[in-house]
Amino acid sequence: MSLLSISNLSVAYGGIKAVKGISLTVEDGELVTLIGANGAGKTTTLNTLGGLLTPASGSMQYAGHDLVKLPAHDRVRLGLALVPEGRGVFARLTVAENLLMGAYHRHDRAGIAADLQKSYGLFPRLKEREHQLAGTLSGGEQQMLAIGRALMSRPRLLLLDEPSMGLAPLMVEKIFGIIRTINADGVAILLIEQNARLALAAANRAYVMESGAITLSGPAAELAADERVKAAYLGH
Repeated sequence: MSLLSISNLSVAYGGIKAVKGISLTVEDGELVTLIGANGAGKTTTLNTLGGLLTPASGSMQYAGHDLVKLPAHDRVRLGLALVPEGRGVFARLTVAENLLMGAYHRHDRAGIAADLQKSYGLFPRLKEREHQLAGTLSGGEQQMLAIGRALMSRPRLLLLDEPSMGLAPLMVEKIFGIIRTINADGVAILLIEQNARLALAAANRAYVMESGAITLSGPAAELAADERVKAAYLGH
């Protein structure tokens, strides 16, 4: 059974059907990317998985649990963590406080302390700034913090929404290196990313989303070589 299985999922808000009966899967330890233009329904899909939106119809199964019936905080307890578009850091808390917020549902003090050090190992820049207010960090540092905070919940599946948005090219490369490291560590990832070239290079499998529907899917390398994908998303 797949770690995550979405079947015929539809989501509507404000009278607009943003997601129109999509189906997709993510296997344990896999990195899957969902690419598409702005307004395709990608963020809506991730926010529905994270529990921020309620589907109109369809099913979402995660690790044997029916997500539709689970509140957002219970999804986190089960190992499903969302890094939202725009990062959503707590601007008036320090870096360390933000990271500890990711472990709010945990009570294993030794484990939390060990994971905090692990986050600092993955993001040395955060260690240098652990007592700094998150709102004073650069965009790239805030993205690192948002990912680090999600990792503090010990996720089995990480939902990443536009991690490279607004970042300088060097920082984008750094963030993608970290994403690969997290995945190599055994964490499954569902990645939404405007930079289709980088996303397809990092992923095992990919889905293309257009106007709320999935129009193409397959191994990421195959989609990267597909002429339709090249023309629409890779600038060929």
